[in-house]
Amino acid sequence: MIDLKLVRNETDFVKEKLATRGVEAAEIDELLAVDQKRRDLIVKSETMKATRNQVSDEISQLKRNKEDASDKINQMKQVSADIKAMDEQLTEIAEEVHDKASRLPNIPNDNVPVGLTEDGSVELRKWGEIPSFDFKPKSHWEIGEALGILDFERGAKVSGSRFLYYIGQGARLERAIYNFFLDENEKAGFTEVLPPYMVNSASMFGTGQFPKFTEDVYSLKEADETLIPTAEVPLVNYYRDDVIDTEKLPVKFTALTPAFRSEAGSAGRDTRGLIRLHQFNKVEMVQFTKPEQSWDALEKMTNHAEDLLKQLGLAHHVITLTTSDMSFTAAMTHDLEVWLPFQDKYREISSCSNCTDFQARRAHIQYRDENGKLQYVHTLNGSGLAVGRTVAAILENYQNADGTVNIPEVLQPYMGGQTKIVKE
Repeated sequence: MIDLKLVRNETDFVKEKLATRGVEAAEIDELLAVDQKRRDLIVKSETMKATRNQVSDEISQLKRNKEDASDKINQMKQVSADIKAMDEQLTEIAEEVHDKASRLPNIPNDNVPVGLTEDGSVELRKWGEIPSFDFKPKSHWEIGEALGILDFERGAKVSGSRFLYYIGQGARLERAIYNFFLDENEKAGFTEVLPPYMVNSASMFGTGQFPKFTEDVYSLKEADETLIPTAEVPLVNYYRDDVIDTEKLPVKFTALTPAFRSEAGSAGRDTRGLIRLHQFNKVEMVQFTKPEQSWDALEKMTNHAEDLLKQLGLAHHVITLTTSDMSFTAAMTHDLEVWLPFQDKYREISSCSNCTDFQARRAHIQYRDENGKLQYVHTLNGSGLAVGRTVAAILENYQNADGTVNIPEVLQPYMGGQTKIVKE
């Protein structure tokens, strides 16, 4: 949640920064107008409550003097009724202020490239050689189906489009990948967590999915539960409404979970293969840090995710997303994009973001500074990595002319020493 004091005190700055994210100045003006109405009502309410206290004292005095207090009593009844009505109005207006503020995205860092589209992202670095083949490379879905390790047809029959079955060596490859990621994340100081796969609305609000992106998730109609779109949600909300012991910071969590996404608005995009599914596995990384630690933590987390790709021998590059292309909650996002030979381009496989205190304000996650004063932590999240997209990258980059696929050396111990995927 954006800091309302910042909006009040540095309105022009906030308008300028959020304009780069497509926010109209009128939205901020509307928020400030409602907020001013709320503040004016608070003053009136406090004045009337002071009047009520004064009248109550006068009534007590009249009663002690055995004098008629009926006029004062009637006056107090009216004042009390006015206060009750005003408090009800205040509650409604406070909810309106909260709703309007909750729909504003995070303020981008000054180093984020400005752009109202994804065009303009800045490439930070590139690693690995683009593989060359003496045959026409196939798509990962063609390879997987020919090998009998990916079954999209039966996935569609059982669940619908954008679902699949991993079979045999395909399932084993996916398991090898996420176990490798989890082991490497543990080496990097992340504590593994097995979180719930369903969360309530308060949790979805805390990480910024609600109320703005309710159409992008799968919610249960008869309960206040939503299937998680990413492990970021239960991991960040682990400390919702908590004060983290300062000595514990930074806290680093990692988790393997399925992610469930409706992919609203993606009709016609990546309709085949593993790139855009309704259900997929992802190894997530989440950090809670002091504010002064978060930018260094972002770079280290990005480097760690990049190292996973290096160990897998997959060519990739790292880019910083534009102001409007990064997530609603992020102040800066670095994307890792892996090379896919069939598509002849880089595709996203990880996003690493610093959300500064944006999520912490929404979820009320704090710590005590050296003066004992409560402060909001900074939260960060990153994919380490998206497992299905890693499967796709391995199948396409390690394919052979005979239809087999070499297994990256670092994954071979996780596959019982197997070096190649062949049709069984």
